[in-house]
Formats: sequence, C-alpha cells, structure tokens
Amino acid sequence: MSRSGLVAAAAAAAVCLGLGSAASASTVPADQTPTWLSSSVLQSTVVGGGVTVLPTTRTVQHWFQQTTDPVNGVSYGYNMVGADPTSCPGSDCSVTIQADITPVNVVVDGQTFDATQLVNPLLASPLFATNDYGSTPYGTLPGSFPSLPLDVRGPGGKLSQADAGIPLQLEDAVMRAQFGLTGKQSSYHLILQPNIEPPVTITVPGNHSALFTGVDGVVSPEVDRYWWGSAINNLTNSADPTHLPIYLTNDLYLYLNDNPSHCCVIGFHGDGNHGNTGSNGNAAVQTFIWATWQQPGSFAAPNGGSKWAFQDIDTLSHEVSEWADDPFLDNTVNPWSSQSNPGYGCVGLLETGDPVTGVGFAMGHNTYAQGPNPDGTHSADGYYHPEDEAFLPWFIQLAPNLISEPTQHNSADVGRYSFMGDLNPYAGSRQPANGC
Repeated sequence: MSRSGLVAAAAAAAVCLGLGSAASASTVPADQTPTWLSSSVLQSTVVGGGVTVLPTTRTVQHWFQQTTDPVNGVSYGYNMVGADPTSCPGSDCSVTIQADITPVNVVVDGQTFDATQLVNPLLASPLFATNDYGSTPYGTLPGSFPSLPLDVRGPGGKLSQADAGIPLQLEDAVMRAQFGLTGKQSSYHLILQPNIEPPVTITVPGNHSALFTGVDGVVSPEVDRYWWGSAINNLTNSADPTHLPIYLTNDLYLYLNDNPSHCCVIGFHGDGNHGNTGSNGNAAVQTFIWATWQQPGSFAAPNGGSKWAFQDIDTLSHEVSEWADDPFLDNTVNPWSSQSNPGYGCVGLLETGDPVTGVGFAMGHNTYAQGPNPDGTHSADGYYHPEDEAFLPWFIQLAPNLISEPTQHNSADVGRYSFMGDLNPYAGSRQPANGC
C-alpha cells in the first residue's frame, strides 16, 4: 500500500461497527527461540510477498523478518515494532516506545464531548498499567451468532498461562504470547511509556457531523470519516516520528459516504512520510493511532448481552495491536476472511484486530463511568475490555504453529492462533486462516 498520505493509509486500518440505533540482562534461552528460524519455515533470501526492510531510523523502533506460507509457498516479509524476537540479545530484547497521548475534545451541534476526563482511566487501563494475564474472569461467547444476541459475555479461564504471575502491559503480553517468549526466563518486552500532551479541541461543522443515540440511550457524536481523517492528519504534522502519537476521543464515531446512517468507524492507525526533502534515504515515517473511548451504553447491550466487550479500551487495544504488527500498513499476506466478521470481506493485510473484532475479555479494575446507562439499564461491569488479537501464524497459515504460546489445552496445532487461544469461541480463530 502506498504511504503517500495519512488519510489514505489509515483507511484500510479502521475498526468498523454497525450502528445499533439511529527485562533481565540474560540472553533469550535456547528453548525460547521461536522455531520459525527453521529453514523449512523461514526463507532468508527471496521475498515473494509482503514487504522489504524499511531502512529508516526516523520512526518507531522496528524489525524485519519473512515467513513462508505453506499453502501458497510464498515468503511474506513484514516489519513489526520492537526487537527482532529471532535474534535480539539480553536486554536488547526489551524495547520501550514513547506514547504521546493527546486528548481531543470534540464539539458537535454545540455539545462538547470531553476527552480530558479519560486520561486517568486510560493510564489505569491494561494498555499502560500492568496486570497478570494468567487468567481472565470473563470472555466472549457467540450467543446466537449471526443473529442477536451475539458476542455475549461468558465465563473466562486460563488466558496466557505461561505468563501467569508476571505483571505486564497488554500489548507486551500479546507480543510475548505471539512469539512464544513467555515466562520469567524471557527478557522479551514491548513497553509503551505514556506522555500526556495538552488537550486539543476540534469544532466540527454541522454539514460534516451529527448526533446519534446508542442502544441504551447514550448520545454520541458522529463525524464524516474523511473530514476527521484530515483533522488527524493536521495534528500529526508536529509529532515526533520516533514516538507513537495516540489521539483519544470520547465516544466519537465516524460515518462514510456523507451519510450518518453509514456508521461506524471507531478507530484507525496509519503512517505517513514527513519531511522527506533532504532525507538522504532516511526519511521520517510517522506512525499514529486515533481511537475512541467507547462509553458502556453506546454499543454494549446491558447485562453482558450483545457486543458486551464494545466498551472503554476495546477499540484502542485493537489499534495498538495492529500498529505493533503492521506499523507501516504494508504487511501483506495471503488474502483471508473471518468466520466471526464476514463483513470485512477478503483482506490481504496483516491487521491483527480485524479477524477477531467483537471478541474480548475482562481485565483490570475500571472505576470510570461504571454507573447505569441513561435508560436505567447497566452495561458496565467494573472491568476493562481488551480485544482478542490474531497472531502472525494465523495469517501465514502455519500448522502446526510452533511459534506462539501453546493453547490452554493440548492441541494438534500446538500453538494458539490468537491471544485468547481456546477462549476465543469461534473455530475459525483457533485454526489457521482460510483463504478467499
């Protein structure tokens, strides 16, 4: 994909919904080295798909590898954030990225939707605070999928069992599990260091915005997708390309085709080239994330009903994971489709959140906006709601999966294909991707 502009680049990395109504100094041990180093899996010469190395140092720290898809025999190259899990030594396996968080207050039809109140809840969330990912109290069940109720709350259980008892940030836990670098002996980490930037207020013209009422009476702003993309593009012009800017809004949803009923986009990540003139081959590449904080009653039905996990950090966890695995929006793979999200169609990008959108789990202790919805019902449950994330071996169709953390129960495929592993209720997420 071309990285000629932020708006265009971000378009393929959006989370979409249907509108409801209206480390140590030791080296990585040998038994922790991913088995994808095997010559039968890793092709170190010719890349037939994906991307090549992004050589610039004027962006977030990243690494390059390539893996062969056994189904089509193509070796896909990819860039990911952090340290190369196949070769990093000791403390070099732990990478910290500065995350610059800008609260963006949005004014629509005279109403201000304040994002500054979200800063402390975000810092206390699993994205930045540490938690034990050994288990979770709740996870998603299909319900009556594809009919309502769907993606409802169900019992939890073991999660990333090999990291039980180790305090980790969410994306750190996800990356460690993805590459099988779990346990106290592992020095592999991807850590986000939050920096709070001054808030920004954006007043949206009436011809590019609207208000809608969610399933449980919550009133939220809607903004035209492309108008909003341009606004975020302008904010990134002053960002540090070696940092990750995160633009946080309060329950903002985007619509398409100049039609507020064509809703909703709730987050995207992207990149763009800034200041390329005179770069001598080391151009700045600015990655970024915009995501909305979802109020409990906007989409999550009461009492653990449909879309129960579509609240608080669900969208932001989706975008952070996709940024880490596909920071420059050009990690292509053999096209795939999703059993639980057929609306995405046939996709050829390594976008880790899209195949599992709607599937999540409970983590941490959430004290923000945990009261009843405006209509008196109750969707909040005292937890944060990270999304599940699909792993590289799912996209590359590796079976058995000898890269990722083993599943919670013995499996012929050995490793899990998403962070939730056996807790993901959809069979299509517990086996390699199907082509399309």
